Amino acid sequence: MKKNATPSYIARISSIKISVLILVILLIVMLAIPGSIYWPLLIILPGATLIGSFLLYYYDLEKFIYRKIKVIYKSIYDTKTPIEEKETKLDMSSDLITDAEDKVLRWQKRKLKESKKQKKLERYRKEFLGNVFHELKTPIFNIQGYLETLIEGGIHDEKINKKFLNKARKNVRRITEIVDDLQMISNLEDGSFSLMLENFDIHKLATDVLESMDIRANKNGVALEIKEGCDKPFFVVGDRELIHQVLNNLVTNAIKYGKTGGKTQIGLYDMDEYIRVEVSDDGIGIEQEHLPRIFERFYRVDKDRSRELGGSGLGLSIVKHILEAHNQTVNIRSTFGLGTTIGFTLKKA
Repeated sequence: MKKNATPSYIARISSIKISVLILVILLIVMLAIPGSIYWPLLIILPGATLIGSFLLYYYDLEKFIYRKIKVIYKSIYDTKTPIEEKETKLDMSSDLITDAEDKVLRWQKRKLKESKKQKKLERYRKEFLGNVFHELKTPIFNIQGYLETLIEGGIHDEKINKKFLNKARKNVRRITEIVDDLQMISNLEDGSFSLMLENFDIHKLATDVLESMDIRANKNGVALEIKEGCDKPFFVVGDRELIHQVLNNLVTNAIKYGKTGGKTQIGLYDMDEYIRVEVSDDGIGIEQEHLPRIFERFYRVDKDRSRELGGSGLGLSIVKHILEAHNQTVNIRSTFGLGTTIGFTLKKA
């Protein structure tokens, strides 16, 4: 039997074999019994056997294969088959077995891929919930401690009452910041956040962001500047306020992790249909193992140092979601000890 034989082929070969066997038996019988009256049977009987056995084989094979394949498909398909499709006869001239094998293999690969993806998502979900808990736990416990101190009599002590109230307010602001950032990411993910698209000069916006960060940069000993050759207008299409937030988040990170005496630069490059924007620093850089996850919510390369420097841990995740809402992408280049560059594109006006 040839490889990948179809049911129709199997029925034909089996019928021919039976017919040949009956023909041989008839020849032996008629040679043993003299007389020519039986010779017409050599034509009629094998022919009738060939047709009858073919039909029987074909019918039985169809029922057998249909039942077997039906059980296989029930195991691998997630949806029920409509009644009209259930009543459709199998195409016995096709390679049903190989087709079923291929479908089962594809199903196994898909299930394995889905299982790996599900495990990965479950791991990220647990990590995300753990991070949310950790980020909220500290300010909540701090607020609880300050309030308990005030309630137990500290409210009447002028040396600590205002100080503790200010600290409690600071922690409330941190919680509010985290919740607001999470809400914004959620809105960007589900598409409920409407972009207010307009034409604007990204060079002017970048200059405004750098000017607003000047005091913070000076405290950290970081110089802010537009890269040489980029100090000219570049008009783009986008939501100006959201892109302002993108630049603000990127420059803030660059200042935080920049080195004293170093600099943070914004570069603007014409790419025909797009303008590429890059925010670079010459700070501590990021190790390669962390780069694939750098835009995840609450992901921190150095958790202790990141929390000490402040921020919700959602800045880069917000950047990614804002740019995805603009149908644009963001990427990062970094070398540990040399610095980091984060770049994104915007459609040219």
